[in-house]
Amino acid sequence: MANHFYLPFERKGKVNYHQLDEYEKYQLSFHPERPKYLDYLKIFSEPEICFRSDDYGACLIQTHRAILEIEDEKIPVMLIGQQTGPTSDYKELTKAMRNNNDMRKWNDGMPTPASYERALKAIDAANKENRIIIIFVDTPGADPTEASEARGIAWRIGDTIHALAEATVPTISIIINRACSGGAIALTGCDITLAMEYSTYLVITPEACASILFHTRSRANEAASASRITSKAGYDLGIVDIIVPEPEGPAHRFKKQAIASLHSHLEKAITELQVIPRNKLFSNRVERWSKIGQWSETTNKEVNAIQRKVSRIPQSKSGGYLKRHKRCYDENGIHIYDPVRFDKLKNNGFVCDICGYRYTRLSIWDCMENLFDKDSFVEHTETKLIIDKDILGFPEYKEKLKSARKKTGLMTSMITGNAKIMGRDIVFCGADFGFFGASFCMSTGEKIWRAAEIAIKNKKPLILQAAGGGARMHEGCSSMVSIPKAHVALTRVEKAGLPVITIITDPTLGGVAIGYGSRGIRLFQKYAGNIGFSGRRVIEQYTGKKTSKDFQTTLWLKKHGHVEHVVTQGNVREEIYLLIKNR
Repeated sequence: MANHFYLPFERKGKVNYHQLDEYEKYQLSFHPERPKYLDYLKIFSEPEICFRSDDYGACLIQTHRAILEIEDEKIPVMLIGQQTGPTSDYKELTKAMRNNNDMRKWNDGMPTPASYERALKAIDAANKENRIIIIFVDTPGADPTEASEARGIAWRIGDTIHALAEATVPTISIIINRACSGGAIALTGCDITLAMEYSTYLVITPEACASILFHTRSRANEAASASRITSKAGYDLGIVDIIVPEPEGPAHRFKKQAIASLHSHLEKAITELQVIPRNKLFSNRVERWSKIGQWSETTNKEVNAIQRKVSRIPQSKSGGYLKRHKRCYDENGIHIYDPVRFDKLKNNGFVCDICGYRYTRLSIWDCMENLFDKDSFVEHTETKLIIDKDILGFPEYKEKLKSARKKTGLMTSMITGNAKIMGRDIVFCGADFGFFGASFCMSTGEKIWRAAEIAIKNKKPLILQAAGGGARMHEGCSSMVSIPKAHVALTRVEKAGLPVITIITDPTLGGVAIGYGSRGIRLFQKYAGNIGFSGRRVIEQYTGKKTSKDFQTTLWLKKHGHVEHVVTQGNVREEIYLLIKNR
Protein backbone atom coordinates (compact mmCIF):
# COMPACT_ATOMS: atom_id res chain seq x y z
CA MET A 1 0.00 0.00 0.00
CA ALA A 2 2.84 2.42 0.82
CA ASN A 3 4.05 2.33 -2.79
CA HIS A 4 0.89 4.07 -4.00
CA PHE A 5 -1.47 6.83 -3.02
CA TYR A 6 -5.09 5.85 -2.52
CA LEU A 7 -8.06 8.18 -2.66
CA PRO A 8 -10.75 7.59 0.01
CA PHE A 9 -13.00 5.64 -2.34
CA GLU A 10 -10.05 3.48 -3.48
CA ARG A 11 -9.35 2.33 0.06
CA LYS A 12 -12.65 0.50 0.14
CA GLY A 13 -11.46 -2.14 -2.32
CA LYS A 14 -12.27 -2.66 -5.99
CA VAL A 15 -13.67 0.47 -7.64
CA ASN A 16 -16.02 0.87 -10.60
CA TYR A 17 -14.62 4.18 -11.81
CA HIS A 18 -17.51 4.79 -14.19
CA GLN A 19 -19.91 4.87 -11.22
CA LEU A 20 -18.04 7.47 -9.18
CA ASP A 21 -19.97 10.58 -8.23
CA GLU A 22 -18.94 13.88 -9.77
CA TYR A 23 -16.75 15.02 -6.90
CA GLU A 24 -14.93 11.69 -6.82
CA LYS A 25 -14.27 12.05 -10.56
CA TYR A 26 -12.86 15.49 -9.82
CA GLN A 27 -10.55 14.04 -7.15
CA LEU A 28 -9.48 11.32 -9.55
CA SER A 29 -8.50 13.89 -12.20
CA PHE A 30 -5.63 15.17 -10.06
CA HIS A 31 -4.56 11.93 -8.45
CA PRO A 32 -0.82 12.46 -7.78
CA GLU A 33 0.11 9.35 -9.77
CA ARG A 34 -1.66 10.32 -12.99
CA PRO A 35 0.91 10.87 -15.76
CA LYS A 36 2.23 14.39 -15.96
CA TYR A 37 3.52 16.26 -18.98
CA LEU A 38 7.07 14.92 -18.67
CA ASP A 39 5.70 11.36 -18.67
CA TYR A 40 4.13 11.99 -22.08
CA LEU A 41 7.46 13.06 -23.58
CA LYS A 42 8.12 9.43 -24.49
CA ILE A 43 5.57 9.84 -27.31
CA PHE A 44 8.09 12.07 -29.08
CA SER A 45 11.61 11.65 -30.36
CA GLU A 46 14.54 14.05 -30.01
CA PRO A 47 12.97 16.16 -27.23
CA GLU A 48 15.11 19.21 -26.52
CA ILE A 49 14.32 21.51 -23.64
CA CYS A 50 14.12 25.19 -24.60
CA PHE A 51 13.53 28.59 -22.99
CA ARG A 52 14.62 27.31 -19.61
CA SER A 53 14.39 30.00 -16.94
CA ASP A 54 15.34 30.30 -13.30
CA ASP A 55 12.50 32.75 -12.65
CA TYR A 56 10.12 31.59 -9.95
CA GLY A 57 7.39 29.43 -11.44
CA ALA A 58 8.94 29.01 -14.89
CA CYS A 59 9.14 25.24 -14.30
CA LEU A 60 5.32 25.10 -14.07
CA ILE A 61 5.26 25.35 -17.87
CA GLN A 62 7.91 23.23 -19.58
CA THR A 63 8.84 23.68 -23.24
CA HIS A 64 10.54 21.29 -25.68
CA ARG A 65 11.31 21.15 -29.35
CA ALA A 66 10.67 17.61 -30.55
CA ILE A 67 9.71 15.32 -33.42
CA LEU A 68 6.52 13.32 -33.77
CA GLU A 69 7.00 10.37 -36.10
CA ILE A 70 3.92 9.27 -38.04
CA GLU A 71 4.78 6.32 -40.28
CA ASP A 72 7.74 7.56 -42.34
CA GLU A 73 7.13 11.24 -41.71
CA LYS A 74 8.99 13.25 -39.07
CA ILE A 75 6.89 16.20 -37.96
CA PRO A 76 8.58 19.06 -36.07
CA VAL A 77 6.54 20.07 -33.01
CA MET A 78 6.78 22.57 -30.17
CA LEU A 79 5.68 21.07 -26.87
CA ILE A 80 4.29 23.27 -24.10
CA GLY A 81 3.35 21.39 -20.96
CA GLN A 82 1.97 22.40 -17.60
CA GLN A 83 3.92 20.36 -15.04
CA THR A 84 2.29 20.45 -11.60
CA GLY A 85 5.09 18.78 -9.67
CA PRO A 86 8.41 16.96 -9.96
CA THR A 87 7.08 13.48 -10.73
CA SER A 88 4.09 11.14 -10.90
CA ASP A 89 6.06 8.34 -9.25
CA TYR A 90 4.64 8.17 -5.73
CA LYS A 91 7.80 6.84 -4.10
CA GLU A 92 9.88 9.59 -5.72
CA LEU A 93 7.24 12.18 -4.86
CA THR A 94 7.23 11.28 -1.17
CA LYS A 95 11.02 11.66 -1.15
CA ALA A 96 10.80 15.04 -2.87
CA MET A 97 8.18 16.24 -0.42
CA ARG A 98 10.72 15.99 2.40
CA ASN A 99 12.66 18.81 0.76
CA ASN A 100 10.61 21.97 1.33
CA ASN A 101 12.82 24.12 -0.89
CA ASP A 102 12.51 21.70 -3.79
CA MET A 103 8.74 21.47 -3.45
CA ARG A 104 8.28 25.22 -3.01
CA LYS A 105 9.47 25.88 -6.55
CA TRP A 106 6.49 23.88 -7.86
CA ASN A 107 4.11 26.40 -6.25
CA ASP A 108 1.29 23.89 -5.68
CA GLY A 109 1.03 23.47 -9.46
CA MET A 110 -0.02 27.09 -10.09
CA PRO A 111 1.70 28.89 -12.99
CA THR A 112 3.18 32.35 -12.43
CA PRO A 113 3.82 35.14 -14.95
CA ALA A 114 7.21 33.55 -15.70
CA SER A 115 5.37 30.36 -16.71
CA TYR A 116 3.30 32.15 -19.34
CA GLU A 117 6.28 34.20 -20.52
CA ARG A 118 8.00 30.90 -21.28
CA ALA A 119 4.95 29.66 -23.17
CA LEU A 120 4.86 32.88 -25.21
CA LYS A 121 8.48 32.41 -26.27
CA ALA A 122 7.68 28.85 -27.35
CA ILE A 123 4.67 29.96 -29.40
CA ASP A 124 6.74 32.64 -31.12
CA ALA A 125 9.51 30.15 -31.92
CA ALA A 126 6.99 27.61 -33.24
CA ASN A 127 5.64 30.21 -35.67
CA LYS A 128 9.13 31.05 -36.93
CA GLU A 129 10.24 27.41 -37.16
CA ASN A 130 6.97 26.08 -38.60
CA ARG A 131 6.39 23.64 -35.74
CA ILE A 132 2.94 22.36 -34.79
CA ILE A 133 2.15 23.49 -31.24
CA ILE A 134 1.05 20.73 -28.85
CA ILE A 135 0.00 21.82 -25.37
CA PHE A 136 -0.52 19.63 -22.32
CA VAL A 137 -2.92 21.19 -19.83
CA ASP A 138 -2.80 20.34 -16.13
CA THR A 139 -3.35 23.01 -13.48
CA PRO A 140 -5.45 23.89 -10.42
CA GLY A 141 -5.37 27.53 -11.56
CA ALA A 142 -2.90 30.38 -11.88
CA ASP A 143 -0.91 31.81 -8.97
CA PRO A 144 -3.08 34.05 -6.70
CA THR A 145 -0.44 36.27 -5.08
CA GLU A 146 0.44 39.95 -5.02
CA ALA A 147 3.83 39.13 -6.53
CA SER A 148 2.18 37.63 -9.61
CA GLU A 149 -0.19 40.58 -9.89
CA ALA A 150 2.81 42.92 -9.76
CA ARG A 151 4.31 41.06 -12.72
CA GLY A 152 1.05 41.37 -14.65
CA ILE A 153 -0.25 37.81 -14.60
CA ALA A 154 -3.60 38.85 -16.09
CA TRP A 155 -1.90 40.42 -19.09
CA ARG A 156 0.52 37.48 -19.52
CA ILE A 157 -2.40 35.03 -19.60
CA GLY A 158 -4.23 37.32 -22.01
CA ASP A 159 -1.11 37.56 -24.19
CA THR A 160 -0.91 33.76 -24.30
CA ILE A 161 -4.53 33.38 -25.44
CA HIS A 162 -3.92 36.17 -27.97
CA ALA A 163 -0.77 34.46 -29.29
CA LEU A 164 -2.60 31.16 -29.81
CA ALA A 165 -5.43 32.98 -31.59
CA GLU A 166 -2.91 34.39 -34.07
CA ALA A 167 -0.56 31.38 -34.34
CA THR A 168 0.52 30.72 -37.93
CA VAL A 169 0.83 26.99 -37.25
CA PRO A 170 -1.77 24.43 -36.13
CA THR A 171 -2.39 24.27 -32.39
CA ILE A 172 -3.57 21.33 -30.28
CA SER A 173 -4.38 21.30 -26.57
CA ILE A 174 -4.66 18.14 -24.51
CA ILE A 175 -6.29 18.19 -21.08
CA ILE A 176 -4.41 15.42 -19.31
CA ASN A 177 -5.59 15.86 -15.72
CA ARG A 178 -7.34 18.83 -14.10
CA ALA A 179 -7.78 21.99 -16.17
CA CYS A 180 -9.09 24.70 -13.88
CA SER A 181 -9.87 28.39 -14.30
CA GLY A 182 -7.89 30.99 -16.23
CA GLY A 183 -4.68 29.08 -15.66
CA ALA A 184 -6.07 26.42 -18.00
CA ILE A 185 -7.97 28.54 -20.52
CA ALA A 186 -4.68 30.34 -21.20
CA LEU A 187 -3.58 27.24 -23.10
CA THR A 188 -6.78 25.63 -24.39
CA GLY A 189 -7.80 28.17 -27.04
CA CYS A 190 -6.50 25.89 -29.81
CA ASP A 191 -7.60 24.45 -33.14
CA ILE A 192 -8.39 21.07 -31.55
CA THR A 193 -8.90 20.18 -27.88
CA LEU A 194 -8.44 16.63 -26.67
CA ALA A 195 -9.19 15.46 -23.14
CA MET A 196 -8.16 12.29 -21.36
CA GLU A 197 -11.16 10.21 -20.29
CA TYR A 198 -10.75 10.85 -16.56
CA SER A 199 -9.71 14.50 -16.81
CA THR A 200 -11.83 17.48 -15.74
CA TYR A 201 -12.33 20.93 -17.27
CA LEU A 202 -13.78 23.53 -14.93
CA VAL A 203 -14.17 27.25 -14.38
CA ILE A 204 -14.07 27.08 -10.57
CA THR A 205 -13.28 24.37 -8.04
CA PRO A 206 -16.30 22.49 -6.64
CA GLU A 207 -15.35 23.67 -3.13
CA ALA A 208 -15.30 27.34 -4.14
CA CYS A 209 -18.48 26.93 -6.18
CA ALA A 210 -20.26 25.30 -3.20
CA SER A 211 -19.05 28.09 -0.92
CA ILE A 212 -20.65 30.69 -3.21
CA LEU A 213 -23.76 28.71 -4.07
CA PHE A 214 -24.58 26.99 -0.78
CA HIS A 215 -22.41 28.99 1.67
CA THR A 216 -20.61 25.80 2.67
CA ARG A 217 -17.76 23.83 1.10
CA SER A 218 -19.28 20.57 2.38
CA ARG A 219 -21.66 20.43 -0.59
CA ALA A 220 -18.85 20.31 -3.16
CA ASN A 221 -20.30 17.17 -4.77
CA GLU A 222 -23.55 19.00 -5.58
CA ALA A 223 -21.56 21.89 -7.03
CA ALA A 224 -19.44 19.51 -9.12
CA SER A 225 -22.57 17.82 -10.45
CA ALA A 226 -24.23 21.14 -11.30
CA SER A 227 -21.10 22.43 -13.08
CA ARG A 228 -20.65 19.38 -15.38
CA ILE A 229 -16.87 19.27 -15.21
CA THR A 230 -15.95 15.86 -16.65
CA SER A 231 -14.36 15.37 -20.07
CA LYS A 232 -17.55 13.67 -21.28
CA ALA A 233 -19.61 16.69 -20.23
CA GLY A 234 -17.15 18.94 -22.07
CA TYR A 235 -17.56 16.80 -25.18
CA ASP A 236 -21.37 16.88 -24.91
CA LEU A 237 -21.28 20.67 -24.52
CA GLY A 238 -19.06 21.11 -27.59
CA ILE A 239 -15.97 22.46 -25.82
CA VAL A 240 -13.92 19.26 -26.09
CA ASP A 241 -13.41 17.79 -29.58
CA ILE A 242 -12.01 14.36 -28.78
CA ILE A 243 -12.10 12.19 -25.65
CA VAL A 244 -9.01 10.01 -25.36
CA PRO A 245 -9.97 6.69 -23.77
CA GLU A 246 -8.04 5.35 -20.82
CA PRO A 247 -8.79 1.84 -22.09
CA GLU A 248 -7.65 -0.42 -19.25
CA GLY A 249 -8.68 1.97 -16.50
CA PRO A 250 -7.59 5.31 -14.98
CA ALA A 251 -4.17 6.52 -16.07
CA HIS A 252 -2.75 6.58 -12.54
CA ARG A 253 -2.90 2.75 -12.53
CA PHE A 254 -2.41 2.11 -16.26
CA LYS A 255 0.11 4.72 -17.39
CA LYS A 256 1.57 2.92 -20.39
CA GLN A 257 -1.86 2.17 -21.84
CA ALA A 258 -3.08 5.75 -21.33
CA ILE A 259 0.05 7.21 -22.93
CA ALA A 260 -0.28 4.81 -25.88
CA SER A 261 -3.92 5.79 -26.29
CA LEU A 262 -3.06 9.47 -26.40
CA HIS A 263 -0.25 8.76 -28.89
CA SER A 264 -2.73 7.12 -31.27
CA HIS A 265 -5.34 9.89 -31.00
CA LEU A 266 -2.72 12.63 -31.29
CA GLU A 267 -1.46 11.16 -34.57
CA LYS A 268 -5.00 11.24 -35.96
CA ALA A 269 -5.55 14.84 -34.86
CA ILE A 270 -2.29 16.05 -36.38
CA THR A 271 -3.00 14.21 -39.63
CA GLU A 272 -6.30 16.13 -39.86
CA LEU A 273 -4.67 19.48 -39.13
CA GLN A 274 -1.84 18.97 -41.61
CA VAL A 275 -4.32 18.83 -44.47
CA ILE A 276 -5.27 22.49 -43.85
CA PRO A 277 -3.13 24.86 -45.95
CA ARG A 278 -1.29 27.38 -43.78
CA ASN A 279 -3.01 30.30 -45.54
CA LYS A 280 -6.40 28.80 -44.60
CA LEU A 281 -5.52 28.16 -40.97
CA PHE A 282 -6.89 31.40 -39.54
CA SER A 283 -10.10 31.27 -41.59
CA ASN A 284 -10.65 27.73 -40.29
CA ARG A 285 -10.03 29.03 -36.79
CA VAL A 286 -12.66 31.74 -37.34
CA GLU A 287 -15.17 29.12 -38.48
CA ARG A 288 -14.40 26.95 -35.44
CA TRP A 289 -14.82 29.71 -32.85
CA SER A 290 -17.92 31.15 -34.50
CA LYS A 291 -19.72 27.96 -33.38
CA ILE A 292 -18.52 28.05 -29.77
CA GLY A 293 -21.09 28.87 -27.09
CA GLN A 294 -24.84 28.64 -26.65
CA TRP A 295 -27.43 31.32 -26.09
CA SER A 296 -31.14 31.92 -26.46
CA GLU A 297 -32.99 34.64 -28.35
CA THR A 298 -35.88 36.67 -26.99
CA THR A 299 -38.41 38.93 -28.72
CA ASN A 300 -38.52 42.65 -29.31
CA LYS A 301 -41.63 42.73 -27.15
CA GLU A 302 -39.73 41.24 -24.21
CA VAL A 303 -36.80 43.63 -24.73
CA ASN A 304 -39.14 46.62 -24.83
CA ALA A 305 -40.79 45.44 -21.61
CA ILE A 306 -37.50 45.17 -19.71
CA GLN A 307 -34.83 47.34 -21.27
CA ARG A 308 -34.63 50.86 -19.91
CA LYS A 309 -31.99 53.36 -18.88
CA VAL A 310 -30.96 52.85 -15.28
CA SER A 311 -28.69 55.42 -13.68
CA ARG A 312 -26.60 54.97 -10.57
CA ILE A 313 -25.32 58.54 -10.44
CA PRO A 314 -25.97 60.08 -7.00
CA GLN A 315 -28.06 63.23 -6.94
CA SER A 316 -26.18 66.41 -6.04
CA LYS A 317 -27.50 68.58 -3.23
CA SER A 318 -28.01 72.33 -3.35
CA GLY A 319 -24.96 74.22 -4.49
CA GLY A 320 -23.57 71.29 -6.50
CA TYR A 321 -22.13 69.35 -3.54
CA LEU A 322 -22.53 65.85 -2.12
CA LYS A 323 -22.31 64.89 1.52
CA ARG A 324 -18.89 63.40 2.18
CA HIS A 325 -18.86 59.80 3.35
CA LYS A 326 -18.33 59.26 7.07
CA ARG A 327 -14.90 57.61 7.04
CA CYS A 328 -12.87 59.95 4.88
CA TYR A 329 -9.36 60.42 6.32
CA ASP A 330 -6.39 61.99 4.56
CA GLU A 331 -2.88 60.48 4.49
CA ASN A 332 -2.10 62.16 7.83
CA GLY A 333 -5.10 60.54 9.51
CA ILE A 334 -7.12 63.76 9.64
CA HIS A 335 -10.88 63.21 9.39
CA ILE A 336 -12.35 65.18 6.48
CA TYR A 337 -15.93 66.42 6.95
CA ASP A 338 -16.35 69.00 4.16
CA PRO A 339 -18.88 68.23 1.41
CA VAL A 340 -17.37 67.14 -1.91
CA ARG A 341 -17.94 68.99 -5.16
CA PHE A 342 -20.21 66.97 -7.44
CA ASP A 343 -18.47 67.91 -10.71
CA LYS A 344 -15.07 66.96 -9.31
CA LEU A 345 -16.39 63.66 -8.02
CA LYS A 346 -18.03 62.94 -11.39
CA ASN A 347 -14.79 63.63 -13.25
CA ASN A 348 -13.04 61.15 -10.94
CA GLY A 349 -15.57 58.42 -11.65
CA PHE A 350 -17.19 59.04 -8.25
CA VAL A 351 -14.06 58.02 -6.35
CA CYS A 352 -12.79 60.23 -3.53
CA ASP A 353 -9.36 61.58 -4.44
CA ILE A 354 -8.43 61.85 -0.75
CA CYS A 355 -9.11 58.33 0.53
CA GLY A 356 -10.16 56.31 -2.54
CA TYR A 357 -13.71 55.62 -1.34
CA ARG A 358 -16.03 54.72 -4.23
CA TYR A 359 -19.42 56.46 -3.92
CA THR A 360 -20.98 54.37 -6.70
CA ARG A 361 -20.21 52.17 -9.68
CA LEU A 362 -21.81 53.78 -12.70
CA SER A 363 -24.24 51.81 -14.83
CA ILE A 364 -23.34 51.16 -18.44
CA TRP A 365 -26.12 53.62 -19.32
CA ASP A 366 -24.30 56.32 -17.31
CA CYS A 367 -21.02 55.47 -19.01
CA MET A 368 -22.51 55.60 -22.50
CA GLU A 369 -24.12 58.97 -21.78
CA ASN A 370 -20.75 60.30 -20.69
CA LEU A 371 -18.89 58.77 -23.65
CA PHE A 372 -21.09 59.30 -26.71
CA ASP A 373 -22.48 62.27 -28.58
CA LYS A 374 -26.02 62.98 -27.41
CA ASP A 375 -28.62 60.46 -28.66
CA SER A 376 -26.12 58.82 -31.03
CA PHE A 377 -26.13 55.29 -29.57
CA VAL A 378 -28.17 52.73 -31.53
CA GLU A 379 -28.17 49.16 -30.26
CA HIS A 380 -27.26 46.47 -32.77
CA THR A 381 -30.23 44.48 -34.03
CA GLU A 382 -27.75 41.60 -34.48
CA THR A 383 -27.14 41.37 -30.71
CA LYS A 384 -30.25 42.94 -29.19
CA LEU A 385 -32.23 39.71 -28.84
CA ILE A 386 -29.39 37.51 -27.52
CA ILE A 387 -29.95 36.40 -23.94
CA ASP A 388 -28.17 34.02 -21.57
CA LYS A 389 -29.04 30.33 -21.76
CA ASP A 390 -29.16 28.01 -18.76
CA ILE A 391 -27.39 25.08 -20.44
CA LEU A 392 -26.64 23.28 -17.16
CA GLY A 393 -29.92 23.73 -15.31
CA PHE A 394 -27.77 25.47 -12.71
CA PRO A 395 -29.45 26.11 -9.33
CA GLU A 396 -31.39 29.41 -9.26
CA TYR A 397 -29.72 30.71 -12.45
CA LYS A 398 -32.96 31.55 -14.28
CA GLU A 399 -34.35 33.37 -11.26
CA LYS A 400 -31.16 35.38 -10.81
CA LEU A 401 -31.15 36.34 -14.49
CA LYS A 402 -34.66 37.74 -14.16
CA SER A 403 -33.62 39.72 -11.11
CA ALA A 404 -30.53 41.10 -12.87
CA ARG A 405 -32.58 42.22 -15.87
CA LYS A 406 -35.04 44.03 -13.65
CA LYS A 407 -32.28 45.72 -11.64
CA THR A 408 -30.13 46.91 -14.54
CA GLY A 409 -32.60 47.43 -17.38
CA LEU A 410 -30.44 45.15 -19.53
CA MET A 411 -31.12 41.80 -21.15
CA THR A 412 -27.56 40.57 -20.55
CA SER A 413 -24.48 42.02 -18.87
CA MET A 414 -23.20 43.36 -22.21
CA ILE A 415 -24.79 45.74 -24.67
CA THR A 416 -23.42 46.57 -28.12
CA GLY A 417 -24.25 49.20 -30.70
CA ASN A 418 -23.13 51.95 -33.05
CA ALA A 419 -22.45 55.44 -31.73
CA LYS A 420 -20.52 58.64 -32.33
CA ILE A 421 -17.68 60.13 -30.31
CA MET A 422 -17.14 63.79 -31.19
CA GLY A 423 -18.63 63.14 -34.61
CA ARG A 424 -16.64 59.96 -35.35
CA ASP A 425 -18.54 56.71 -35.93
CA ILE A 426 -17.58 53.80 -33.70
CA VAL A 427 -18.80 50.33 -32.71
CA PHE A 428 -19.19 49.80 -28.97
CA CYS A 429 -19.35 46.89 -26.51
CA GLY A 430 -19.90 47.67 -22.85
CA ALA A 431 -20.60 45.66 -19.70
CA ASP A 432 -22.51 46.55 -16.55
CA PHE A 433 -21.11 45.29 -13.25
CA GLY A 434 -24.60 45.36 -11.77
CA PHE A 435 -25.60 42.41 -13.98
CA PHE A 436 -24.07 39.28 -12.38
CA GLY A 437 -20.89 41.22 -11.72
CA ALA A 438 -20.50 41.42 -15.52
CA SER A 439 -18.93 37.95 -15.35
CA PHE A 440 -17.69 36.66 -18.68
CA CYS A 441 -20.26 34.33 -20.24
CA MET A 442 -21.32 32.83 -23.55
CA SER A 443 -23.54 35.77 -24.51
CA THR A 444 -20.62 38.14 -23.91
CA GLY A 445 -18.41 36.14 -26.26
CA GLU A 446 -21.10 36.05 -28.94
CA LYS A 447 -21.93 39.74 -28.66
CA ILE A 448 -18.27 40.70 -29.02
CA TRP A 449 -18.04 38.35 -32.00
CA ARG A 450 -20.98 39.97 -33.79
CA ALA A 451 -19.91 43.51 -32.90
CA ALA A 452 -16.46 42.75 -34.34
CA GLU A 453 -18.05 41.60 -37.58
CA ILE A 454 -20.07 44.83 -37.73
CA ALA A 455 -16.93 46.90 -37.14
CA ILE A 456 -15.13 45.06 -39.96
CA LYS A 457 -18.06 45.35 -42.35
CA ASN A 458 -18.47 49.08 -41.74
CA LYS A 459 -14.72 49.77 -41.31
CA LYS A 460 -15.22 51.43 -37.91
CA PRO A 461 -13.09 51.39 -34.74
CA LEU A 462 -14.19 49.00 -31.99
CA ILE A 463 -14.41 50.47 -28.49
CA LEU A 464 -14.93 48.17 -25.51
CA GLN A 465 -15.63 49.09 -21.91
CA ALA A 466 -14.31 46.35 -19.64
CA ALA A 467 -15.95 45.60 -16.31
CA GLY A 468 -16.48 42.41 -14.40
CA GLY A 469 -14.82 39.47 -12.77
CA GLY A 470 -14.25 35.83 -13.61
CA ALA A 471 -16.02 33.57 -16.05
CA ARG A 472 -19.62 32.88 -15.00
CA MET A 473 -19.76 29.67 -12.97
CA HIS A 474 -23.49 29.25 -13.72
CA GLU A 475 -22.58 28.32 -17.31
CA GLY A 476 -19.68 26.07 -16.35
CA CYS A 477 -16.59 25.85 -18.49
CA SER A 478 -18.52 26.92 -21.59
CA SER A 479 -18.38 30.50 -20.27
CA MET A 480 -14.59 30.27 -19.94
CA VAL A 481 -14.17 28.83 -23.43
CA SER A 482 -15.88 31.93 -24.82
CA ILE A 483 -12.80 33.95 -23.77
CA PRO A 484 -10.58 32.69 -26.65
CA LYS A 485 -13.57 33.29 -28.92
CA ALA A 486 -13.46 36.99 -28.00
CA HIS A 487 -9.71 37.04 -28.69
CA VAL A 488 -10.21 35.60 -32.18
CA ALA A 489 -12.92 38.20 -32.83
CA LEU A 490 -10.67 41.09 -31.80
CA THR A 491 -7.79 39.70 -33.85
CA ARG A 492 -10.09 39.81 -36.89
CA VAL A 493 -10.72 43.51 -36.26
CA GLU A 494 -7.02 44.27 -35.92
CA LYS A 495 -6.20 42.22 -39.04
CA ALA A 496 -8.68 44.46 -40.87
CA GLY A 497 -6.52 47.45 -39.89
CA LEU A 498 -9.06 48.88 -37.44
CA PRO A 499 -8.33 50.25 -33.95
CA VAL A 500 -9.40 48.26 -30.91
CA ILE A 501 -9.58 50.39 -27.75
CA THR A 502 -10.49 49.02 -24.33
CA ILE A 503 -11.49 51.19 -21.37
CA ILE A 504 -10.44 49.49 -18.14
CA THR A 505 -12.85 50.27 -15.29
CA ASP A 506 -13.37 49.16 -11.70
CA PRO A 507 -13.45 46.16 -11.48
CA THR A 508 -11.68 44.35 -14.32
CA LEU A 509 -10.63 40.96 -13.01
CA GLY A 510 -10.35 37.29 -13.94
CA GLY A 511 -12.05 36.22 -17.16
CA VAL A 512 -12.76 39.81 -18.24
CA ALA A 513 -9.15 40.92 -17.66
CA ILE A 514 -7.58 37.97 -19.50
CA GLY A 515 -10.22 38.26 -22.21
CA TYR A 516 -11.11 41.51 -23.95
CA GLY A 517 -9.65 43.52 -21.07
CA SER A 518 -6.18 42.52 -22.21
CA ARG A 519 -6.60 43.59 -25.83
CA GLY A 520 -6.07 46.66 -27.98
CA ILE A 521 -5.03 50.07 -26.70
CA ARG A 522 -5.92 50.00 -23.02
CA LEU A 523 -7.19 53.18 -21.35
CA PHE A 524 -7.13 52.80 -17.56
CA GLN A 525 -9.49 54.98 -15.55
CA LYS A 526 -7.37 57.02 -13.16
CA TYR A 527 -9.19 56.14 -9.96
CA ALA A 528 -10.10 52.55 -10.87
CA GLY A 529 -9.18 49.66 -8.60
CA ASN A 530 -9.62 45.88 -8.56
CA ILE A 531 -7.74 45.42 -11.83
CA GLY A 532 -5.88 42.16 -12.40
CA PHE A 533 -6.40 38.42 -12.29
CA SER A 534 -7.23 37.29 -8.74
CA GLY A 535 -9.26 39.56 -6.46
CA ARG A 536 -7.87 41.05 -3.26
CA ARG A 537 -9.98 38.82 -1.00
CA VAL A 538 -8.90 35.62 -2.79
CA ILE A 539 -5.24 36.60 -2.55
CA GLU A 540 -5.44 37.52 1.13
CA GLN A 541 -7.21 34.26 1.95
CA TYR A 542 -4.62 32.24 0.05
CA THR A 543 -1.50 33.99 1.35
CA GLY A 544 -2.77 34.89 4.82
CA LYS A 545 -1.33 38.37 4.32
CA LYS A 546 -2.82 41.78 3.70
CA THR A 547 -2.22 43.21 0.24
CA SER A 548 -0.75 46.68 -0.32
CA LYS A 549 -2.99 49.63 0.45
CA ASP A 550 -3.19 50.77 -3.19
CA PHE A 551 -3.15 47.20 -4.57
CA GLN A 552 -4.59 46.70 -8.07
CA THR A 553 -5.38 50.38 -8.57
CA THR A 554 -4.44 52.11 -11.80
CA LEU A 555 -1.64 53.96 -10.03
CA TRP A 556 -0.29 50.70 -8.54
CA LEU A 557 -0.36 49.04 -11.96
CA LYS A 558 1.34 52.05 -13.52
CA LYS A 559 4.08 51.84 -10.89
CA HIS A 560 4.67 48.24 -11.94
CA GLY A 561 4.83 49.10 -15.64
CA HIS A 562 1.46 47.81 -16.86
CA VAL A 563 -0.25 51.10 -17.72
CA GLU A 564 0.48 53.47 -20.62
CA HIS A 565 -2.73 55.46 -20.96
CA VAL A 566 -4.58 56.93 -17.98
CA VAL A 567 -7.94 58.67 -18.45
CA THR A 568 -10.59 60.23 -16.25
CA GLN A 569 -14.33 60.11 -16.62
CA GLY A 570 -14.07 63.70 -17.76
CA ASN A 571 -11.53 63.30 -20.58
CA VAL A 572 -12.09 59.76 -21.89
CA ARG A 573 -14.10 61.02 -24.90
CA GLU A 574 -11.30 63.33 -26.00
CA GLU A 575 -8.65 60.65 -25.51
CA ILE A 576 -10.54 58.17 -27.69
CA TYR A 577 -11.18 60.84 -30.32
CA LEU A 578 -7.46 61.57 -30.56
CA LEU A 579 -6.78 57.87 -31.11
CA ILE A 580 -9.39 57.42 -33.86
CA LYS A 581 -9.71 60.81 -35.55
CA ASN A 582 -7.42 59.91 -38.45
CA ARG A 583 -8.61 56.30 -38.85
